[in-house]
Amino acid sequence: MSFDHTTNKELLAYAVGAALYMPATRASVAEDIIKLKNAGLVTVIIDLEDAIGDDQVDNAEESIIQHLIYLAAYAENELDSSNSLPLLFIRVRNPDQLRQMIFRLGSLVTMLTGFVFPKFSVDNGIQYFETLAEYNNTRGYNDPVLYGMPILETAPIIYRESRVDSLLSIRDLLRNYRELVLNVRIGATDFSSLFGLRRSPDVSIYDLTPIRDCISDIINVFGRVEEGYVISGPVWEYFANKGHRVLRPQLRQTPFEDTYGKNGRDMRNSYISSSVDGLIREVILDKENGIVGKTIIHPSHLRPVQAMYTVMHEEYVDALSIVESNDGSLGVFKSQYFNKMNEIKPHLNWARRILLRSQIYGVLHEQQHFVGLLPENEFTHV
Repeated sequence: MSFDHTTNKELLAYAVGAALYMPATRASVAEDIIKLKNAGLVTVIIDLEDAIGDDQVDNAEESIIQHLIYLAAYAENELDSSNSLPLLFIRVRNPDQLRQMIFRLGSLVTMLTGFVFPKFSVDNGIQYFETLAEYNNTRGYNDPVLYGMPILETAPIIYRESRVDSLLSIRDLLRNYRELVLNVRIGATDFSSLFGLRRSPDVSIYDLTPIRDCISDIINVFGRVEEGYVISGPVWEYFANKGHRVLRPQLRQTPFEDTYGKNGRDMRNSYISSSVDGLIREVILDKENGIVGKTIIHPSHLRPVQAMYTVMHEEYVDALSIVESNDGSLGVFKSQYFNKMNEIKPHLNWARRILLRSQIYGVLHEQQHFVGLLPENEFTHV
């Protein structure tokens, strides 16, 4: 389905998907957004924080205004309303900058879906969301809601002795602003930095045990059905493999050959040479843990991440059958694929999430594999 920043929050939270970071100081941000939206770009986060130097802040803020002016002119002249701009976010440095940017942007702020809040904690979180709530309480009647996406990435969250208290305090804070929280995001790069770690392209973030344990606790607190949050996965940093691999590639050859014939092997090799096989494996692990969406830093990651969140036909059939059978007449029944038993009560929450995801990412044909959604051509370089 098509969506934009006015779509209802439940679906919009799932739609964020592969969120591409762009430094605010990049001169071609607006042009790149327009170019990449036809290549599958759905979400952009224009960065005022770690991606720019401390001496570049003033220039970066002015650059964002110019980028949005350019995009506003483009959108006004775009005749096809279904060909709308991606979801736009700004990652600010602190609550003071958030307030300043809302004021400076003026009417341009209505182009945004929201702001991203780095180093999120109880200490700065109230200021972030109070500023956001103040804007939303005074916005124009036809202006869309402006959302916040906190990033969990600070020492009190990753350090074992303070983790539970920190997560529960943040949970209690976010409950007061639930309607303004679009995603809860995981900042594994900052977590890794606190231990002097950086994963190699051969392993996933789940192989770094301190980070894995923390992600597990974040999911435990915010991934509960009753909390209602969508958790987005941490960034994959690699877009080219220039070193020697130690572990075997993690993409099977058969799906590529079945889908693309003789070109399948070369296509698979191109993904492996760009370390995208590691990205795909990590997205699989994200999905299995209930995470939807991922921070990305390169356009070549767009299609793989979006493709991986497309619902398999088997998943869709099972989920639809479970929801439709939730009338008390059955407790368990055989899957239409004749390979599993579907228990209605235990699997109902899973089924509802699958159907939500299917509305955004679609459903694969019964005979189709996700690799059929990947482009045969070389990666997009911007």
